[in-house]
Amino acid sequence: MSSSRGGGVQPLMRAAELEKMSLEQLKAVKEQADIEVNLLQDSLNNIRTATGRLEIASTALHDLSLRPQGKKMLVPLTASLYVPGTLDDADNVLVDIGTGYFVEKTMAEGKDYCDRKINLLKSNFDQLIEVASKKKTVADEAGAILQAKLKQLSPSS
Repeated sequence: MSSSRGGGVQPLMRAAELEKMSLEQLKAVKEQADIEVNLLQDSLNNIRTATGRLEIASTALHDLSLRPQGKKMLVPLTASLYVPGTLDDADNVLVDIGTGYFVEKTMAEGKDYCDRKINLLKSNFDQLIEVASKKKTVADEAGAILQAKLKQLSPSS
C-alpha cells in the first residue's frame, strides 16, 4: 500500500466506500480529487519546463566545450538581450544552483550537475504521474457513483 502525498483524498479509496457516502460527501470527494489532480498537473508542467531548461543548458555546455579559447560570441543577459563577449576560460563555468547563487565548476562538473538534476526531475515526474493517475481514478469513480445516485433519485419520465 502506498501513502497519499500531501494529504487529501486517499488514492486507494474503494468504490464500495464511495457508494456508502452521501451525495454531499461524494461531491466533496470529487471536488477535492479534481483540485488535487489540477495541482499535480501544474507540478508536472513545471517539471517538464525545468527539465527542458536543464537539457538546453546541458547542450549549451557541450557546445561551449567545443569552442576555442578567445572565441568571440554573444552572451545572453536575458531572454532577449545579448552582448558581445569573448570566451576566456572554456574549462570552468558558473552554475546557477538557485535563488541567485552561482558556483564555479569545471565543464565536466557542470554537465554532471545538469545530468543529475535532469534524472531527479524525471524521477519526480514519474512519481507524480502515478499519484495523479490514482487521484484521477478516485475522481472518476466518485463522479460515476454520484451520477448513478442522482439518476436513482430523479423521477423517471
